Amino acid sequence: MRTGVWLVGARGSVATTSVVGALALRAGLTGPTGCVTELPELRGPALPSFADLVFGGHDPVATPLAKRAEALADAGVLPARLVAALGAELAAVDDEVRPAPADGSQADRAATTVADLTAFRARHRLGRVVVVNVSATEPVPAPHPAHADPDALAAALAGPDEVLPSSSLYAYAAFVAGCPYVDFTPSTGARLPALEALADRHGLPYAGHDGKTGETLVKSVLAPMFAMRHLTVRSWSGTNLLGGGDGANLADPDANAAKVRSKDRVVGEILGYVPQGHTRIDYVEELGDFKTAWDLVTFAGFLGTGMRMEFTWHGCDSALAAPLVLDLARLTAAAHAAGRRGPLIDLAFFFKDPLGAPTHSLVEQWDRLTRFTAALHADAGGAA
Repeated sequence: MRTGVWLVGARGSVATTSVVGALALRAGLTGPTGCVTELPELRGPALPSFADLVFGGHDPVATPLAKRAEALADAGVLPARLVAALGAELAAVDDEVRPAPADGSQADRAATTVADLTAFRARHRLGRVVVVNVSATEPVPAPHPAHADPDALAAALAGPDEVLPSSSLYAYAAFVAGCPYVDFTPSTGARLPALEALADRHGLPYAGHDGKTGETLVKSVLAPMFAMRHLTVRSWSGTNLLGGGDGANLADPDANAAKVRSKDRVVGEILGYVPQGHTRIDYVEELGDFKTAWDLVTFAGFLGTGMRMEFTWHGCDSALAAPLVLDLARLTAAAHAAGRRGPLIDLAFFFKDPLGAPTHSLVEQWDRLTRFTAALHADAGGAA
């Protein structure tokens, strides 16, 4: 099942790490640590293999992927031996990265994206192409009347206004091209009524938002513990320090607010109430592609006795995110092959702010994911 993975932000840290990782797995140069779909509970015939994945994408930056990978190796994100061994393979992927459309109306840019996607699919004789957004976080867009209806949206895109943020314009183009869409960022993406209707019209699945890779992953495990032990959380505050391109982008107050909104939903929705405190994100250039989060939780037990818990998470964002990008591409491709359509709520396990998620508890999300994947494998086995 040859499957295209079209990365929006294809020369960024997460995309580059994802490509290097997939190429290394294909060549047998590394193991699948961090790839959830390689666990026995999820592995099976419905998922395209790493050897079946063909990469392409868009990016406004012209730096070759091999150079980007070398920079990440120098920063300690990627093993230098892998970058050196995969030079030819990275060059082949780089040939499939196109400049991000920037000219004309939004309708013109969407048409260019559709043409790039359909040409990529035909050129490599792909069964399907999954579009994955791993670009910079956007501010929340201003409402627009055309966001409510796909036909009104198509007409509005031909005008002079910027009707859609970039993530949503890519979702629009993906659906028009017949491609499933995954938003790994907290940006708006497909989360507009017009785009939901367009995906349904084309019979396509989509997933998002905001990959759960660090502090929020820990929250989704700890918050259910407090709830199930009937302990009252009085406050939960977190400070996130990060560098790299993501950190620089989040220095913008509007983008920062969009990210914090995504991160802050988890605790309140699990506990059923919102404790005092909030999450803070600060850019520290010196940290590069690494990030540190420190959380302080105060809680009350029996007879109102006050207690506290602290934890620190220090990780490499790209190395945490990249295997999940590969997981989501494989799972979304399998869902599309099985005829699934609409929001893939059973992929909530991977996201901070998942579409239509009935729960933010990681354990409950895992249960839904394993049942969903088992059904995909059963469908694939029956078809075979």
